[in-house]
Amino acid sequence: MAIRSLAQKTGDSRTSTRKPRQNFETWSWYFMRISGLVLFFLALFHFFIMHILNDVTATNVTFVATRWKNPIWRLLDWLLLALGLLHGSNGLRFIMDDYIRKPAKRVVVKSVVYGIAIIMFIYGTLTIVTFKG
Repeated sequence: MAIRSLAQKTGDSRTSTRKPRQNFETWSWYFMRISGLVLFFLALFHFFIMHILNDVTATNVTFVATRWKNPIWRLLDWLLLALGLLHGSNGLRFIMDDYIRKPAKRVVVKSVVYGIAIIMFIYGTLTIVTFKG
């Protein structure tokens, strides 16, 4: 026996043919899935390059300068930074919405978290873009 919705039982076709709205939460949900998958492979690649192919003790300023002469490495490191911060701050937004009930307190906490994320993003981007070995 199949479960039928109220619209199917009453014959009301207005509610059964309505498309779901695509709002910020929907796009945020998609972003978390896609960025999580991309981050998974970026992190595995980073781990493989930095800890398996190269000796960790050889990682110093010279190693980074040599590596960052190629813009592809800078792009990969920037993607890891940007996606990691966006994915993490979006995940914190979910947690803050769930556990902080007072709207005023939620605004303050979100402002602090987003402010820290923006500062880290700017500082990391400036480091990657302006680094000269």
